[in-house]
Amino acid sequence: MPKGKGAKGTKITLKIAKKAIRMTPDGRRRLILSNMGITIFPKCLLKLSNVDELDLSRNLIQRLPDNIGNFSSLRWLDLHSNKLESVPESIGNLVGLTHLNLSNNCLTSSSLPSTLGFLASLRSLNLGMNRLDSLPPTMVALHSLEELGLFDNLFIQLPEFVKALRNLTKVNMKQNPLSYAQGDGEKSEPEEDVYLVHESSLCRTCLKRCKEQTERLTRGRIGRDGGGGDMFEDKRIRTYPGLMVPNSVATANQDVWRVRKVEHKSIK
Repeated sequence: MPKGKGAKGTKITLKIAKKAIRMTPDGRRRLILSNMGITIFPKCLLKLSNVDELDLSRNLIQRLPDNIGNFSSLRWLDLHSNKLESVPESIGNLVGLTHLNLSNNCLTSSSLPSTLGFLASLRSLNLGMNRLDSLPPTMVALHSLEELGLFDNLFIQLPEFVKALRNLTKVNMKQNPLSYAQGDGEKSEPEEDVYLVHESSLCRTCLKRCKEQTERLTRGRIGRDGGGGDMFEDKRIRTYPGLMVPNSVATANQDVWRVRKVEHKSIK
């Protein structure tokens, strides 16, 4: 059992950490230290050079060590539901990282380093449930990114560089104060539910419904512009290359973004 759980939180020793390592079905070594009342990142973990996946979610960690980038073996890092207020520059050294979950923390846009753009292998990034209103422009270099979670933040528009990420298939922007740009250049009332997915991620029926909705909105706008008095509001319909907005067709379960459960077995 973890030692020293008191005012300073649970103390994790190297011995405890080694016992918590599990082997995943695909042969990776995963260290699970979730929901243990940890308040300070255990620096002894940096001595574990053979750990591929690290789960420190649901703790009370406020700060990551400046040398977190030395954890070069990491491919999967879950830090959701902590109290993180910043991310160190050295995280950009984790070039092998494919999954990074920083959701449900206390991050602001100024606390995200530009080095996030160095994570060239990253396929899934979850920044939901923070206090973000923009992202580092350097993230345009994340060409391998497939899933991006930005839900429950302060974005008023989708970051421009997202349009350049050609492998991106899912963008969760739900619960943000997004606004449409109208024909006169003014902003309409905020729209909170926006969940973007690539067309290839939808079944044939859902894709057909999405396209029909888009066509109806387009016809509605044309009808209004032509004096037809259509019932649809005069909005400029936003489009993103290869992405659809299936708000009334497909729904996103936030738990999927916050926690990726992986079956595992103990290492003998």
